Amino acid sequence: MKFLDQAKIYVTSGDGGPGCISFRREKFIEFGGPDGGDGGKGGDVWVECVANLNTLIDYRFRQHFKAKSGGGGMGKNRTGASAEDVVIKVPPGTEVLAEDQETLLARLMQPGDRARIAKGGNGGFGNAHFKSSTNQAPRHANPGQLGEELTIWLRLKLIADAGIIGLPNAGKSTFLAAVSAAKPKIADYPFTTLHPNLGVVQAPSRDFVLADIPGLIEGAHEGAGLGTRFLGHVERCRVLLHLVDATTEDIAGAYRIVRAELKAYGAELVKKKEIVALSKCDALDDASLAAKAAVLKAVSRKKPLLLSAVSGRGMKEALAALAREIERSVARERGADTVAERRPWQP
Repeated sequence: MKFLDQAKIYVTSGDGGPGCISFRREKFIEFGGPDGGDGGKGGDVWVECVANLNTLIDYRFRQHFKAKSGGGGMGKNRTGASAEDVVIKVPPGTEVLAEDQETLLARLMQPGDRARIAKGGNGGFGNAHFKSSTNQAPRHANPGQLGEELTIWLRLKLIADAGIIGLPNAGKSTFLAAVSAAKPKIADYPFTTLHPNLGVVQAPSRDFVLADIPGLIEGAHEGAGLGTRFLGHVERCRVLLHLVDATTEDIAGAYRIVRAELKAYGAELVKKKEIVALSKCDALDDASLAAKAAVLKAVSRKKPLLLSAVSGRGMKEALAALAREIERSVARERGADTVAERRPWQP
């Protein structure tokens, strides 16, 4: 299935049904009076989060969603039928934005979350509604209210526990393929990965979801390369694994480029917990590897892990470090929830 994380769609809620002008006319009934019913309500447009989706590809081929209008009122005080709602199903982690792509209308994180995007119009009153002691034969009724019409953007931010970042050809896809059942495309040219890939990792302490984020280059925040389009998926991650290619000449520069792009993107990505690692360590001798590890330690202020997806070196240690940070993040969230529950009520 092709991955699509952004879609533009047009939604229209249903119009309310018109009220009816009618008078009761039956044999032996001397004073019938008005009996026009009200119109039915137009259908709403809802966005619902479901568990069995992981892409917005469905909305690449269908962009228009229109709810039906409510039925018109009828004589004998019969109310028109209300129209059915239109439900747009999206994967977890989807944000609904207005046409300006900045105003957030809804954020759907868990399966079952729903948000009404466009409200259907109410049905109009029939002439029976206007009957009174001074107006016993009203000859007017209300039309139904018009529905809402708007353009919205659906933006998917994958919900992954950990994310792999780094320059193109840093070995991100190779790492994901080695530790999970995912089968990302792997080749020896830049930008082999054109969309994020997800894999489920079975670590000794816990299982977690790992995301391979397409490579960043210098100037990505200005649109260079693939730009920062896919960095939105990193916002949901609890921890980042920053891979630096051990065979590159400028280790410090490679690390700084990615960190600069994270800072330029914002969304507090630079504050996320980061695990630094040198990849492709099997391609260097011990002396060269030690020298480059020292350079990376100096620029990142962290002791880097030494990884090789080919030989398996350091892979278990990396997974254990990721699982440990994920557990700490979950524990912090649970602690914050417990404190909030214990806090005394205040008006």
